[in-house]
Amino acid sequence: MELHTLWFVVIAVLWVGYFFLEGFDFGIGVLTGTLARDRAERRVLINTIGPVWDGNEVWLLTAGGATFAAFPDWYATLFSGFYLPLLLILVCLIVRGVAFEYRAKRPEERWQRGWEHAIFVSSLVVSVLWGVAFANIVRGVPIDAEGEFVGDVGDLLSPHALVGGAVSLALFTLHGALFAALKTVGDIRARARRLAGRLGLVGGALTVGWLGWTLAEADTWRGAPALVVAVLALVGALAANARGREGWAFLSSGVLVVAVVALWFLTLFPDVMPSSLDPAWSLTAAETASSPYTLRIMTWCAVLATPLVLLYQGWTYWVFRKRIGTQHLAPAAHGAGAEPAGAGAEPAGAGTGSPA
Repeated sequence: MELHTLWFVVIAVLWVGYFFLEGFDFGIGVLTGTLARDRAERRVLINTIGPVWDGNEVWLLTAGGATFAAFPDWYATLFSGFYLPLLLILVCLIVRGVAFEYRAKRPEERWQRGWEHAIFVSSLVVSVLWGVAFANIVRGVPIDAEGEFVGDVGDLLSPHALVGGAVSLALFTLHGALFAALKTVGDIRARARRLAGRLGLVGGALTVGWLGWTLAEADTWRGAPALVVAVLALVGALAANARGREGWAFLSSGVLVVAVVALWFLTLFPDVMPSSLDPAWSLTAAETASSPYTLRIMTWCAVLATPLVLLYQGWTYWVFRKRIGTQHLAPAAHGAGAEPAGAGAEPAGAGTGSPA
């Protein structure tokens, strides 16, 4: 395998990891404004991701850095053409991170409620924008013979892209609902399961239909196996959720996310930025790659660093593996008082045992 192909695969894997992990983060953020009935339940939901949300974003930073180093021309065209949506994503991620950290800094209810609304809105907007962005990347955007983006924001708002935004929102919310069912106890756990069942039927049908639309408009059916996997994963998630097997349901929804992202990259290759004006003007992985020497150095760095990152992140999830509920919140968390620092994360000993 040539190095530029290897690094295309590596970047695809990084995006798979990001959307698998941060997908349920975004879903939990959306659920704070839809599933939770009071401030205590919102805190429970936030506590489920409190110890891990920032670690999940490392995958995004690594994917962006790898694209910059391995495919600088791809990075340049992508960020110049998608400047506004990527800026909005960045602003939302910043607001979301600040909201997690500052929500419990003051005891006033108005202060905490404002930051909780910020978590909900920023999570919802980011979920939509990621779908819009990748729908455009896969389908193609106006790129001229010089490899420069020559369109405007309106070109990024096609019906296919807007439906892609709805798909990513539904997908992440489903993933988050199944994670909430896996990590909580009591009434909120039961409601998360019921919501996941409804989302799986409606959002799943939308996702499968949109993926079929994406393949139909592409020049290749290379991503067809990923579509089959997506359908099977959706059925598995719904079946496991109906039987109360939350662990298997969450794993299946994760496979669904992986299949969707895999379909994007399988459909995209060997291009990295297809041109909607002329296929001959599309940017390819081979044309936009850095020198072989640069790619070799990056490969050795990845080989040495990746196991350490995976071990640390796996250890974090193991430490905070137990379920939580409103009864595990600090007493002040039920009223207007502040709760423990660290984005509301409960101590490792809290909960009722490992999720089933």
